[in-house]
Amino acid sequence: MNDFRTLPASGPFRLENITIPACLLGQAGGLIRHALSVDGATLSDRRDVPAIDMGGALVLPCFIDMHTHLDKGHIWPRSPNPDGSFMGALTTVGADREANWSAEDVRSRMDFALRCAYAHGTRAIRTHLDSIAPQDAISWPVFSEMREKWAGRIALQGAALAGVDKVDMAGDFARTADIVAEHGGVLGLVTYSVPDLRAQLRGFFKLAMNRGLEVDFHADETGDPAAATLRMIAETVLELGYDKPVTVGHCCALAVQPESEALETLDLVAKAGINIVSLPMCNMYLQDRSPGRTPRWRGVTLVHEMKARGINVAFASDNTRDPFYAYGDLDMVEVLREATRIAHLDHSDPDWPDAFLANPARACSLDAPSLAPGAPADLVILRARSWTEALARPQSDRIVLRAGRAIDRTLPDYAELDHLMRTP
Repeated sequence: MNDFRTLPASGPFRLENITIPACLLGQAGGLIRHALSVDGATLSDRRDVPAIDMGGALVLPCFIDMHTHLDKGHIWPRSPNPDGSFMGALTTVGADREANWSAEDVRSRMDFALRCAYAHGTRAIRTHLDSIAPQDAISWPVFSEMREKWAGRIALQGAALAGVDKVDMAGDFARTADIVAEHGGVLGLVTYSVPDLRAQLRGFFKLAMNRGLEVDFHADETGDPAAATLRMIAETVLELGYDKPVTVGHCCALAVQPESEALETLDLVAKAGINIVSLPMCNMYLQDRSPGRTPRWRGVTLVHEMKARGINVAFASDNTRDPFYAYGDLDMVEVLREATRIAHLDHSDPDWPDAFLANPARACSLDAPSLAPGAPADLVILRARSWTEALARPQSDRIVLRAGRAIDRTLPDYAELDHLMRTP
């Protein structure tokens, strides 16, 4: 396979003998051989341009990472999770936020993370932003600043994040919803099984409806089979006739509930038209963790059963080097590799690549990635000719094209953040 040094630095060219998923051309089947031309910043079907034999290299459009936490990213060196548990993560992040999350701190870590994602081949990111006052007034202006700075490289969306047990829908969270609307964001909520959840959900959706906002939930991120807030979200969507995109992340508890109960919930989710995003790396890290005990389940939700019902299912990175997940680098190739293994996407439908490309675009109201003529020439080219070659290695030598030209894929040095890791 050629590397970026052999791709033309100017003028159009044609990539011959490449491998792509058939679903990216709207066709049935798995991987197919193809050719496409890079004509400036877009793809075309021109044949009167210099041709390069790519030796069967796997080519994908640049990715959409639709569930991240850029405001939390890379705090692990100063605030590690003491025991790897979910409660350990919540407590540690809360303390770090109070002590350290100034505008400068959030801005520096967010920019570092975006440089990583860009180098790996991501073109759009939705990030959740902790939005309990007074942090909402700090993080949202920083987010808007970063969205403008990164425009043309990574399209940024922001979603508010607050626990349903910590907000007053008629008071402080109404103010937060105004901040979200002011900054063109998405209204988000973490749902738990609290006594007044149904009333809280109605209040939440009315805040969103009054401001014309899309919504994005964290739900049932637990191994407790009694957790069933996803079902109540679906019921509330149907009850209120909410007609903007609804996304729900995690939904881990479905995997430990009785089969009939879980599938009934999925039928409601399908009826309500809810998008689901699975976060397999973070969930495998946190779920079913007990000292001295081997975990008995992987934390992944019922993605195959969702897909079978026509539910729009996507996968994303989630947390990066923070107490909720000690690892990761906002690399969607890593997410694709690990999700395939964790959720058994292999030996299954051949169009699962849509869950990393078209499906998150649909959930986030973005243009769908495509390899058709006229699509942006934003490509990830892997030194692999098949899925087994692509997913067996980390693909650290991949080529990323943006607007038809190979970018510098040098990753930022962690030492850049050392000055932020010195805590009192």
